[in-house]
Amino acid sequence: MTGLFDKFKEDDSEGSEMVEERPAYEESEAESESVESLPENEDSSGLNEAQETQQSTSSSGDIGISSLMDKRAKLEEAIDYVGMMISNLKEKRTGLEKEIEEESVDIKNLKEKLIKVNEYIEEETRGIRNLSEKRSTVEREADEVSSLIISLRDKLGGIDRIVDDEGSRIKSFKESRTKSSNI
Repeated sequence: MTGLFDKFKEDDSEGSEMVEERPAYEESEAESESVESLPENEDSSGLNEAQETQQSTSSSGDIGISSLMDKRAKLEEAIDYVGMMISNLKEKRTGLEKEIEEESVDIKNLKEKLIKVNEYIEEETRGIRNLSEKRSTVEREADEVSSLIISLRDKLGGIDRIVDDEGSRIKSFKESRTKSSNI
């Protein structure tokens, strides 16, 4: 499994040689001492050898410094990369928080609408129940009226029979009177 910093570990193994770094002021003192320690009567070839020795010493110091500088640069790159990842994660988290908040608002709005729909349904259910009770009351009243009408019709039918019977009696009485007066 490769990790985030494996790239930098491999690079470190290549330049793992550590060279003690001397501060710049010590190096310049050493250079001046070596130049001062040379006798004035030496020829130019001795001077060249001292300069070459000094250059090889400073070159090896430079190699160590550049290796450390490379490592520092790579670590800075890694830190920048991690910082960028953190920044991206923060942006993603912020985006997710915004989306969640929007969804939360949408869900709250839907919930409020559903509550209103439920209230409407309950109100309509109560209204239908009231209408059903009123219809039942009207049906009972209609049944009572129907019973009264039937009862009154029966009474009227009875009265009509009585009137017819009385009309028939009167007619027969008239006829019998007319026959008796004619005789």
